Amino acid sequence: MKNLSVSLALIAITLWVGSLWAIGGIAAPTLFSALPDKQLAGMLAGKLFTIVAYVGIACGVYLLIFRLATEGTRAFKQWFFWIVLSMLVLTLIGHFGIQPIIQHLKVQGGTAEVMQSMVASRFARWHGIASILYLIQSLLGLALVLKNR
Repeated sequence: MKNLSVSLALIAITLWVGSLWAIGGIAAPTLFSALPDKQLAGMLAGKLFTIVAYVGIACGVYLLIFRLATEGTRAFKQWFFWIVLSMLVLTLIGHFGIQPIIQHLKVQGGTAEVMQSMVASRFARWHGIASILYLIQSLLGLALVLKNR
């Protein structure tokens, strides 16, 4: 059973970090460069980021439980636990804190493209914050992969 839980932990790390990099670094930029309709590109990217958030929540919770189950209170002294917890907190902030604000700004922008609306500067600010948090999360994920070898 221990081998299964260890294998699941490795799969969770791979799935979470891989999805962060694949969607944030490949799929979303490709959508915006390939689709002439930026609203459609944004809507599709948003759906992909939602999937990544739920993957991250599931993987993060599993990894924290796995580490606590295998290490007990020693887990609190290990970099692995704190990196995973940081990534999970960033996921929760991004998905449940920032994304609703961005969605609200899109609605406030009306039928016009949000970057051409009266809320463009606020949208750009919140989108920038979300992007920075996502980048930090992706870099923490890279550290998790490299240190977990």
